[in-house]
This record gives sequence, C-alpha cells and structure tokens, in this order.
Amino acid sequence: MSAYQNIHEMGSHSEFLQDLSCMFDGELDEQAAGRAMLHIEECDSCRSFFEDLRDQVRAHRDMESPDELVAHLALLRAQDTTSIPMSGADFIEGVESIELINRLATVFYQLGKAYALSAIDPDYRTKVFEAVVAVDSTKTAGRGFVDGVLVGGKDHLGGIDWQEARHSLNGRLDRIEDPLEKAYRLLGECLEADPSHEEARLYLAFLHGHEGKTLRAAQEYKEVFVTAIDDRNRGHAAIQLGNLHGREGDYKKALVCYRWITISGLDKVDDRFFGARFNTGKCWAMLGDKDRALQTFRELLDTHPDHTVEVARYFADEPSLRECIDSIPGFPEELMALCPELFTSAAQGEAGDA
Repeated sequence: MSAYQNIHEMGSHSEFLQDLSCMFDGELDEQAAGRAMLHIEECDSCRSFFEDLRDQVRAHRDMESPDELVAHLALLRAQDTTSIPMSGADFIEGVESIELINRLATVFYQLGKAYALSAIDPDYRTKVFEAVVAVDSTKTAGRGFVDGVLVGGKDHLGGIDWQEARHSLNGRLDRIEDPLEKAYRLLGECLEADPSHEEARLYLAFLHGHEGKTLRAAQEYKEVFVTAIDDRNRGHAAIQLGNLHGREGDYKKALVCYRWITISGLDKVDDRFFGARFNTGKCWAMLGDKDRALQTFRELLDTHPDHTVEVARYFADEPSLRECIDSIPGFPEELMALCPELFTSAAQGEAGDA
C-alpha cells in the first residue's frame, strides 16, 4: 500500500494535507507551514508521502527538453488568434530568440551582481554560487554579443529593443557613478529581459534588505520561494527570509524558513546550506527550547562534520546566542558534553588565528 493510501485511511492527517496544499499553492502562512513541517518530522507515513511527492516534482522537471520548449512555443503561437500558422522557420526563430534573450539577461545579471557585491561586501558568500565576474571584460563581451545581434538585423528580436540594450551596456552605464545604483539598474534590466530570472530577483531583495527596506526585501524573497524552479534559489530565499525575521527577533517565523531547508533535505544535497541547521538550533535556543537546540546542534555536526570549525566560529560570532545559552540552567554543560568537538575546534581556531 502506498504512503498516499495510508494517509487517506487516517482521518487525523487531514489537517496536514490541507496545510501541505496551502504550501504548494504558494500561500506562505507561517503557522500552517510550521504545523506541516512539525507533522512531517513526527509522522513516518506523512514524511514518506512528502518524499514521494518531491520525487515526482523532480522527475517532472527532469523531463524538460528542447522538444517540450518547441511544443510550448507552438501552444503560445496557437493562442495568438491574430497570427498565421507557425512554420519550421518560426520555431527556429522562437528558440533562437529565447536563447539570445537568456544570454542578454545573464550579462545584465552578472554585471549587476558584481556591482552589488563591490558596493556592499566583496566577501559575501551566502548567495554566490560562482566566482564574481570581472566587470570590464564582461561589459566588453556583452557589448560584442549585442553588436553581433544588431549586425544580424535583429533589432527587435524577441520583443527586445537591442539598441537600448547596447546603450545600457555602454555610455549610459558608464555615466552612473554609484555602484549600488548600477547594480539596481542592471538587475532591473535583467528582469525586464527575463522576468523569471530567479538569481537577479534574489540580489534585488538582498539590496533592498541592505538598505533597510525590509518589507520589500521580504516580498521579493517570498516571490522567489513560491515561484523558483531551482531548489537552491528557493533555499537561499528561505535563508534570507529567515535572517530578516531573526534580525527582528521573530524566531518562530525564522524557524519555519530554516526548517524548510533541513526538512526538504536541501542541505544534504548541497552542503553550502549547512548553516540552516545552525540557524535552526539558534532559533530553538532563543525560544528557550534547550532540548531541541541541543539535538539540532548535534545533528548539524553529524550531518556536516567537515564544517565543524566553521560551526565553532558561528558560535563565537553570535554573542546573543552565547548569552542565551548561559542563561538557561544546564545548557552550557550539556552542550559541552554532547558536542565536545565544538570546543576543540574553537581552541584550534584561536591557535590558528594567533
């Protein structure tokens, strides 16, 4: 019998199914999400059902192919009642325009990201997957690419004004002196070319958060979380949204965001998300749940043993967490007994710094 059948035979699981449905529909109600996540942890049947569902979604994404892209273009064309039937040449032009627009959006994104990091924090690592590009060479390559499109007589291919794109990469960009303003402009140009560009939207949210526009940043992160195809981008949105809540002292909402990453297993697939488990433990501690916090810190070290030194540094850089731990009777002693390697790594790190 499948996990799905098991769940439907158990009336007590109806609330979980309703909560799960709300999450998939993009309704980010923190209480419903929290209930669903807690239930997944405690119920083997529901956890199995959730895993089966995630596998089906991933399998569906893996089935995407160029043939499906062409079919999608055909469908869009068929919905346009003013157009003539699509020919083979139309298919080729449609695919070509998508490829060129994606390349243009990538140029804008890479430059926007580079300016954002240069303006805020060159060593920022939470979001950067790849190395930050060199601005001058990327601008030169981008202008050459756009010029190639223009030389081919495709000034408005795919609905893009390629002359305007050239201006955005040329003198117009050079006249902007503030790198932060350049970042905003370029990321905005990226999203105009490709509204579905998840990474550009994440960086825009990051810039909003940096400037204290918390509500706007949260809205952007929620949008990415709901619509993202790439689970890593959804994970980064969850972490950043959790960080926003944490900075406001709302550890319950922050906890929901961080636990999505651990419950979904994203940190096991990509250990660059290992920090989500630390943040989860911190939230439990700040909420006064010593046992949950201890369990989470132990799971963090067991799941990501290669990051023990970094975890020890996280503790060192979190004075509010250390004060919280010291204020709870027995917490420091139990943490030392349960996670002794943290203190060994901390001592090694201090010796190395010296």
